[in-house]
Formats: sequence, C-alpha cells, structure tokens
Amino acid sequence: MPVTLAHIQTALALPPLGERSDFDLNPEVKAAQMPGVGQRPAAVLCGLVERAGGLHVVLTMRAAHLDQHAGQIAFPGGKIDRHDPSPLAAALREANEEIGLGHDRVEVIGTLDEYQTSTGFRVTPFVGVIDPRWRPLPDPNEVEEVFETPLDFLMDPANRVRHHHDRWGTRRYYYAMPWGGYYIWGATAGMLKGLSDRLAVLAEQGAL
Repeated sequence: MPVTLAHIQTALALPPLGERSDFDLNPEVKAAQMPGVGQRPAAVLCGLVERAGGLHVVLTMRAAHLDQHAGQIAFPGGKIDRHDPSPLAAALREANEEIGLGHDRVEVIGTLDEYQTSTGFRVTPFVGVIDPRWRPLPDPNEVEEVFETPLDFLMDPANRVRHHHDRWGTRRYYYAMPWGGYYIWGATAGMLKGLSDRLAVLAEQGAL
C-alpha cells in the first residue's frame, strides 16, 4: 500500500521510539565514547512533496569542494547557530539558504526521534510538506544538486542494505539505500529508517 500523508502524520504522532544514531549498528563504538561529549545541536528538514506518483523526499547532494562530507546525500539543514531561536528555525533557515526553500513553501507537521552522528552532532529531524509548485535554487557553495526520491522506495525495508567501511583498523557498519545512481547512506539513511520504523508500528497496529 502506498504511504500517504495521512499515514505520515499518524506515524509522527506516535510516542518516541528512542534516540537513533550512527552507532545503532556499532554499539561497541558508542559504549567506548564518553556520554555527552562533543554533541553539538543540529537540525534538518525531511521535506515531502506530493506528486502524481505519490510522496517524494527532497534530498541534496553536497558540493564536491566542501571540506566535510563532500558529494554526500543529505537533508537540507545543519548546526544550530546562537542566533537561531529554536531547532525548527535553524532547519528552516538552512533549507532557505541551501536550496531556496522559503518558509511559506513548507508546512512542518512533526519531528522524528533525535539522531546522534559519529561526527559529534545531535540532530533534530523535522518533517514538512513542501508546496509542489516550489522549484529549488541550490546554493553552489553548499549544494551541487537537489533531487527527489520516491518515499515508498525509501520506506521499504527490502531497499535498505547494511554496508561497511574499514577505517583505522575498525569496521563500521551503516545503512544505505542506493537509488537511481544516488548512494543514500549514513545519517540520512538512518533518519529515514526512523520514519520507516514508525510506519512499521502502524502496520503492526493495522493502521497501514
């Protein structure tokens, strides 16, 4: 059954499922870290667009020249600055700066569980519905490309794989959702899994 906006709204209204992180597949790495150290607040926007074929998720490819995470797939968003009045304000500000998404073109409908990254960020992921008439204006200093991926593909566990990389003698596992030549992985894939898990709860309750 295709995932509808009503399903998403019901899923977001569920009680918290618990914090998610880059360490979900690497619990021994998280256990070795000191709790609360280096966790800088950040916020992102998981933007949904209703198209004729169903809901799509707006994603970005980070610019190739960036020092960190160059070329990776991400939600628009970033760290919360001191002048941001709230995490939501930060997510909307970043979305406007990165892809030209004005506040009047998105309706925020809820949040996912917080997500901790291995690079030291505690991310609040907001979910919003974007006006389908909006057209992206990516900032070339930060974003190389803006594209849309079918939500049904991303929510299907069959399309989620577990990959790994070896670094400094340690193997780290992560989720990935390869789609149409794009490699969606890491924190972005992990946060999308968080939404998929909420939809799975609805399915268990017979509401999906």
